[in-house]
Amino acid sequence: MQPIIDHIQITVKDLDAAERFYDQFLPIVGFDARRKVKVYIQEHDFHVVEYSHELLAFAITSPREAFKNEEVHRRKPGALHHLAFKADSRAEVDSAYLQLKKMGAHIVAKPQLYPEYRPTYYAVFFKDLENIKYEIVCNK
Repeated sequence: MQPIIDHIQITVKDLDAAERFYDQFLPIVGFDARRKVKVYIQEHDFHVVEYSHELLAFAITSPREAFKNEEVHRRKPGALHHLAFKADSRAEVDSAYLQLKKMGAHIVAKPQLYPEYRPTYYAVFFKDLENIKYEIVCNK
């Protein structure tokens, strides 16, 4: 086995608003928004929007009614701290940053070097509508 992630599924408060955000964001990191599927899974009582790519599926899911008003905080036990997408070049990170700004994403940190991680670690950090933190990083 190799440490390759098959799919990621994230629960969001407002599925329609999140879908509009991810329709813009995911193509920046290589997804084709036309390859998405929307379904209701009755057995688990949730709606899901899945974006498919040959390397990874990324899905957003409606919350359980009991949890729909809870705030996301990446430092809570069990929470996703952040998710990083790999870029092939610093130019891709810079391009992604400009696209993220254009779509109104909440930029946490503009593209820059982070030598405390690695001498060549270059990344942009941002958050989605749910306050979930993301990163686009190049290690070259």
